[in-house]
Amino acid sequence: MAPSAPVALRLQGLTKRFGEAVAVDDVSLTLARGEMLALLGENGAGKTTLMNMLFGRYAPDAGRVRVADCEGVLRDLPPGQPQAALAAGVGMVHQHFALAENLTGFENILLGAEPLFALRRGRRAARARLEALMARTGLAAPLDEPAARLGVGERQRIEILKALWCDARILVLDEPTAVLAPQEAEALFMLLRGMARDGLSVIFISHKLPEVLGHADRIAVLRGGRLVGVRAAAEADAASLSALMMGAEPPPAPKAGPGRPGAPALRLVAARVDHAEPRRRLAPCSLTVRRGEIVGVAGVSGSGQAALAALASGLARPDAGSVELFGAQVARFTAAAFVAAGVGRIPEDRHREGVVGAMSAAENLVIERLDAPEVSRGGFLRRGAIAAAAARVLKAHDVRGPGPAAPARLMSGGNIQKLILARVLEAGPRLILANQPTRGLDVGAAAAVSARLIAARDGGAGVLLISEDLDEVLALSDRVVTMHAGRLTEAGAPAELDRGRLGRMMTGDDMGAGMAAGAGAAA
Repeated sequence: MAPSAPVALRLQGLTKRFGEAVAVDDVSLTLARGEMLALLGENGAGKTTLMNMLFGRYAPDAGRVRVADCEGVLRDLPPGQPQAALAAGVGMVHQHFALAENLTGFENILLGAEPLFALRRGRRAARARLEALMARTGLAAPLDEPAARLGVGERQRIEILKALWCDARILVLDEPTAVLAPQEAEALFMLLRGMARDGLSVIFISHKLPEVLGHADRIAVLRGGRLVGVRAAAEADAASLSALMMGAEPPPAPKAGPGRPGAPALRLVAARVDHAEPRRRLAPCSLTVRRGEIVGVAGVSGSGQAALAALASGLARPDAGSVELFGAQVARFTAAAFVAAGVGRIPEDRHREGVVGAMSAAENLVIERLDAPEVSRGGFLRRGAIAAAAARVLKAHDVRGPGPAAPARLMSGGNIQKLILARVLEAGPRLILANQPTRGLDVGAAAAVSARLIAARDGGAGVLLISEDLDEVLALSDRVVTMHAGRLTEAGAPAELDRGRLGRMMTGDDMGAGMAAGAGAAA
């Protein structure tokens, strides 16, 4: 931070405990007006907890938050009061968007920010003010479309406009590019940089070292809840940041050698899913995933991946066409039937679909195989055996947290993801649906997950990898297909693909070639 830059925010000695676990430990940090600060750290390092204390979602156990007012005077922010944070000019865009699907972009921006009767009386004035805000910031967004019809980039702009509508002078973004195509991510950071030049202060949480190094002014690194370093981005590099994050040299990125495709594990034949929500529809498509190969599906969030994942995991029945598992046509579409057939599922939403938060980590590990003899006997759970197995599995998969007996909701998102992966791999599946398997994971955890997926493939499992991370798709896949507006397009082998063209295919800008996904992907 330049010595002459006025201070916009000062965090002083913030500490937060959850029971005996210390999530954030005596963290002090300063943010300048017009600065872009990246917050970096392993999963469970305390990044989101720290930002939630700033935004008032959590009240700190110690320390204070001071925010500069319009005159530049630092004032204490009342703890645990999000409305006070908003009034003080702090806005936060969470990783998982919170838009009302049936309301338009305009209505979502004003929702909760304006009294109902004032909104009805002053709709024209509000519209004019909002259009002026979009012109000033460059954040163009469709205001009259329902949120359900918006693409992920458009949804993110609506979320940012919601924060700026409340006159935010400090904007916090949690994993802002996790669901964006490469060109959308670059456009977002260009917009943020322009707003920073006009005085907006930005804190963004990210696990992507290239974008942190490329777009931040300074980088603050947390490890184990403590601030272990602050570096100017111009003086940092990926190796030194990784060492700060993990306290050791970063693991090498896993390199997937060629797979050895065998018999089909999953086959879709002209499968179609009709749904009232466009983002959950699937146009008639054909796709084959063979045992011993990883097929990567690249696409921007909301392009139909949910429908594809539902078909591959037994949660949806096709409205036309058919689904085959291991050479047999599927007649019974239930999650239990697919798990029993040898399908391991890593769902996109780990909190809603991956674990039961109130149950312990040990119970979540066995929740899909309660009838197994090592899990239950005579209708009663073998809790001693479950606990012993859980301790072994959690250690083997480096799942960190308060312990096997603690509720899963107390674990960080990244460790919940590792818990789900451990459950899947311990069952020895013949087909793995990996839906956003490394989203929100730090570099070490992501490398470990990728290495385990490669090992599962080499052990004979077929892997359907659905990811919005283009680097992940290209690094792990034997074949790549893209998805846009519910349609699959065969792209080819990663070594033969042009990254720019692939990004355009993900956003529908280059759909002329390879539209017959059925011809190539089903071969």
